[in-house]
Amino acid sequence: MSSPLYQILADILGDLSKHMSSGERYARLMEAWLRLVPSDACALLQLQDDHLVPRAVDGFGSDMLGRHFAVAEHPRLAKILHNRQYVRFDLNSELPDPYDGLIPTEDGHLHVHDCMGASLYIDEKPWGVITLDALTPGTFDQVEAHLLHTLVRITEAAIKTAGLIEHLESKAERQSQVAKAVSKHGEHFKFIGKSQAFKKLTTEINTVAKSDLTVLVTGETGVGKELVAQSLHLASNRHEAPMVAVNCAALPESLIESELFGHVSGAFSGATKNRSGKFELADGGSLFLDEVGELPLSAQAKLLRAIQSGDIQRVGSDAQLKVDVRIIAATNRDLSQEVAQGRFRSDLFHRLSIYPIAVPSLRERQSDIGPLAGYFLTRMQSKLGNISLVLSLPAQHALMAYSWPGNVRELEHVLSRAALKANAARHPNERIAVLEPKHLGLDESLPELPVASVTALQNKRGEFQIADLRNTVDAFQGDYIRQALEHFNGNKSLAAKALGIDKSNFHRLIKRLNIH
Repeated sequence: MSSPLYQILADILGDLSKHMSSGERYARLMEAWLRLVPSDACALLQLQDDHLVPRAVDGFGSDMLGRHFAVAEHPRLAKILHNRQYVRFDLNSELPDPYDGLIPTEDGHLHVHDCMGASLYIDEKPWGVITLDALTPGTFDQVEAHLLHTLVRITEAAIKTAGLIEHLESKAERQSQVAKAVSKHGEHFKFIGKSQAFKKLTTEINTVAKSDLTVLVTGETGVGKELVAQSLHLASNRHEAPMVAVNCAALPESLIESELFGHVSGAFSGATKNRSGKFELADGGSLFLDEVGELPLSAQAKLLRAIQSGDIQRVGSDAQLKVDVRIIAATNRDLSQEVAQGRFRSDLFHRLSIYPIAVPSLRERQSDIGPLAGYFLTRMQSKLGNISLVLSLPAQHALMAYSWPGNVRELEHVLSRAALKANAARHPNERIAVLEPKHLGLDESLPELPVASVTALQNKRGEFQIADLRNTVDAFQGDYIRQALEHFNGNKSLAAKALGIDKSNFHRLIKRLNIH
């Protein structure tokens, strides 16, 4: 191998270790060809859908990079592409030149000149071609065949390696973007409050945030457990890495393992390609396991192993992957009771509850209702054309008097609906929409307490009747949900919203209680 070829090979290999765009890589490869095979015009073209698309050019007009060459319409290019040896065209060749008019000449046409090219194959599949043109006939007479052959092989290897690098960079960037997008979920909401219960909560968050301890966030539906998780992550040393959230209640049991740990192609029906799980996406950051109490026992065992060791295994793969994640879990269930009933593993419960944080209900934060209402109404104003939304005094009293079974989430939904109603009733010339108690509709949000559930706890003499607690609670829930569904004419979405229950949890509860 000649000395210049050694240097070119060294330069190409050196480029592979540098961060650069694919366009820059292709331009550098073409420059290497021009150093060994001087010519007036050189083009590197990639095959895409039966067209050859220029990726790097030299010696052509400015419009060359915008052109596509249909292989079937350009016999010279077709001959180069389908021949595994380099092709040099006879000076008297009658095949039309695809570059006629594209290489600047005095009269704009290509007359008798030297023209040759070579096909480029990656994994035995055509990738494209490289073409060289010299305006002086005989320019390529002294080019050695073995030199061209070697340069073609080097170019193919460089293109393949560069493609792998680009694929990995693209994959890493995509995963990073996905993870960061998930971590931003909820950041547009503010954590607002001034009550003693709220201050105690923020103190707990600040105490544990900087550590890597596993945190179990508990509280009723709608209290803002995800916002607590967001606050923990953003105040942690992992805040620059993503926080990935997974709703355990929304996952079909058959897909839980794949969702958490990923899978490889062919692991099961429908697994057409490798897929990273939530643990991999959260590597270096935090993993938020929402509604963790809904996980089936089979998934709990695998989750425990992953948390304890930091090792995960994609479904269908024998390879162990090491991940570094901080676990934040949340549930509206009493997991200690779930453990006692055999529905949750005690070892996983103790592993998750290293630092428990109980989020207070809105009933315990009554002084926060006003500031929260102001925040939600301000957000609604921008959606309604910056109309001022104002709560009347009776409406403020109604908000304070309501029990808020759906907590902060219910407050937001009630105010959003009320704002739309008040805005619809506003006179077009008015810039202020006043929210009245009738707009809030709080007296219509829930059905009346089912009498049947109360009387079920008494015997015929009206005395208190001791019964199995779980069965009694299930009976109460069943009656209450049936009346709620009847109240909303069987609309499960409206019933779930009125009861302050997440839709997926509501459907799961209906199924468990055998409600038709």
